[in-house]
Amino acid sequence: MKLTDKACKSAQTKEKTYTVSDGGGMFLEVNKNGSKYWRMKYRFNGKQKKLAFGVYPDVTLREARELRDNAKKDIKIGIDPAIKKKMQKLEVIEASANTFESIAREWHTNNLSMWTVNHGKEILRRFENDIFPEIGQLPITSIKAPLILAVIRKIEKRGVHELAQRALQNISRIFRYAVVTGRAEYDPSSALKGALMPFKKGHHAALGINDIPDFMQALSRNDARLFPHTRLALELIIHTFVRTNELIGMKWEEIDLDNKMWAIPGERMKMRKEHLVPLSSRSVEIIKELMHHRLCDTHVFPNRVKRNGHMSDNTILTAIARLGYKGKTTGHGFRALAMSAIKEKLGYRHEVVDRQLAHAHRSKIDAAYDRADFLDERIKMMQEWSDYIESMKQAKVA
Repeated sequence: MKLTDKACKSAQTKEKTYTVSDGGGMFLEVNKNGSKYWRMKYRFNGKQKKLAFGVYPDVTLREARELRDNAKKDIKIGIDPAIKKKMQKLEVIEASANTFESIAREWHTNNLSMWTVNHGKEILRRFENDIFPEIGQLPITSIKAPLILAVIRKIEKRGVHELAQRALQNISRIFRYAVVTGRAEYDPSSALKGALMPFKKGHHAALGINDIPDFMQALSRNDARLFPHTRLALELIIHTFVRTNELIGMKWEEIDLDNKMWAIPGERMKMRKEHLVPLSSRSVEIIKELMHHRLCDTHVFPNRVKRNGHMSDNTILTAIARLGYKGKTTGHGFRALAMSAIKEKLGYRHEVVDRQLAHAHRSKIDAAYDRADFLDERIKMMQEWSDYIESMKQAKVA
């Protein structure tokens, strides 16, 4: 006789564990402590086996019968339901371990050697701020295109469209990595091509050549009362026109004042190659002034809050804003200014300035110029550029 829900509820404990059959190999096992378990006996490949369906009443009689019927269907087509259950459990465990965040952090660690230190930190920071809070804890196989789009839309709403594009690109890289490592079947973000808001990529804000006198005089007066290290950092970035992260990460060990040379290690360079920056007389003076007020044994521009850290790039932007140039230039903008002014005012060839800017190669010709170091010309050029900048402190402002 088949079981009823009333019979399951009323099944009393006895001195020994006993079973009550429901047919089809399934039965309710009543234990001495009062717990009741659904079990099913079956034969597979000539062997007697047992399958568990859960605890009553958490698993109802109706649900247990459905599980039994499904198990019998599997047996009929040659699938062992016990093995199938184990595999499903392993898949759940694997999915919970293979979250988007865990795979993203693994991908990030594997690629650190390909990036500069600051670029690697920036990628991880963006994930931690924008991506992980939304989908980080989800199994990567459960994430579909609509959910990814929702994450990107939140970034777009802040008006940072280029950042949204980069976020989508990096999400795609994570999924492709998951595919090749056997933890995902496909990249769902590929379906979002064309779904993001179109935008026109702009250039970094930069001063024009005619703006140099006013800016240099404002920096020299320091009406904004910038902290000495901040003011000197801003002046040095103008004289050397390196990238902001290259400047703020500057270390004392990289500087050779006797030969007036600054060697930036490859780990901080975009091209992963050591880059030489000839130091003009004024650049040397700035560094000597910083040495006189040395605040850290490692970094030339130390962080005033984080011990053993260096100045943040936001310090440079804030300084520019306090001088009244917010939106008119950025730390990176001084590179564009130097490129145009050195070619126009000092007459240097593009490839010499480009080599000093340490730009990425765009062609085989560019690569050939990179091998041509132009160091002698660059030393002369950097001094002339510095002299030109210094002369602007006394120039009449239009």
